[in-house]
Amino acid sequence: MNFNPNLENLTVYEGGKPIELVVREFGIEPKDIVKLASNENPFGASLKAVEAIKAYADKVFMYPDDSMSELKEALAKHFELEKQHFIIGAGSDQVIFFAINAKAHPNMKILTAKTTFAMYDIYAKQVGATVLKTASDEHKLEEFLELYQQHRDIDIIFLCLPNNPLGECLPKEEVFAFLEEISEETLVVIDGAYQDFAAYKDAQMKIEPKTLIERFPNTLYLGTFSKSYGLGGMRVGYGIAQQEILEALYKMRPPFNVTSLSLKAATAALEDDAFIQMTLQNNFKEMERYENFAQENKISFIKSYTNFITLIFDKSKSSKKIAQILLKKGIIVRDLTSYGLNGIRITIGTPRQNSRCLEELQKNI
Repeated sequence: MNFNPNLENLTVYEGGKPIELVVREFGIEPKDIVKLASNENPFGASLKAVEAIKAYADKVFMYPDDSMSELKEALAKHFELEKQHFIIGAGSDQVIFFAINAKAHPNMKILTAKTTFAMYDIYAKQVGATVLKTASDEHKLEEFLELYQQHRDIDIIFLCLPNNPLGECLPKEEVFAFLEEISEETLVVIDGAYQDFAAYKDAQMKIEPKTLIERFPNTLYLGTFSKSYGLGGMRVGYGIAQQEILEALYKMRPPFNVTSLSLKAATAALEDDAFIQMTLQNNFKEMERYENFAQENKISFIKSYTNFITLIFDKSKSSKKIAQILLKKGIIVRDLTSYGLNGIRITIGTPRQNSRCLEELQKNI
């Protein structure tokens, strides 16, 4: 049977190991497993979101409101924009899919950092696009600009700020100076999945969607409810852009692409500022423990503006082996071997979860 030839050498995205799989493989009780691999909120979701799900549960036999008006109005209020600037996706990665397919053509070119969110590469290759990558793992805008000037006919540039899976970020003014050099025919996607973490840590990193799209009409800002809002299982993300971009993206969107419960949960989650503040405070207080551990043990780490930290090991240690040892102890972290890095990415958990992870790391590094 013949399939799309673009799929022949395409790598399937590998998510973090689920708790259920670790239970089956190693016979560990679920209560003894610490999952720090998927950048989920260790405190779960806002109680307001949970209550909204319960309140609407008896109506799941009905299709969702396909206009998604309630969530768009809540987002518009949150970002001080009009609701026509929003598109909702089943996770922000679905909006990435919309964007790439909306711009797709036989000679399409996409520019990314060397090490960044894998779905840019996967979706690009599905449509046969050429993916250009910078030489450096982290975002270095001078390298982006050099490649852009060499090719000029680049269709989409992806900037993951802060970057997953590394955690670094760029100051807003540097990003805006870069955007000044880019043609309005090139779509620039600012993936802000972790922007609330970056803005909390350093105001210089904060990119406000309103300012971004008004100043640069060729930009698309992405956000998600999967991280600080704790709704990874509900799959809700969004894009913010000017009408010309959104009109094209909407032609890619299937009907009813986000569930009723997901829409209700996301709308309610936006109202719980106290939950978000508690999440952010815990995140950076606990991150200091990992930074101190790395310094004390002479392990390299990337300064993180996210809800995870990336540890990079020297040649005397194997990240794959360390991740496997932790897994057998019931601690799930993300090995970065598939990214060509000898390192692990650790989601910042609760104080208890972090104590357990650090204790086992100390024993096994």
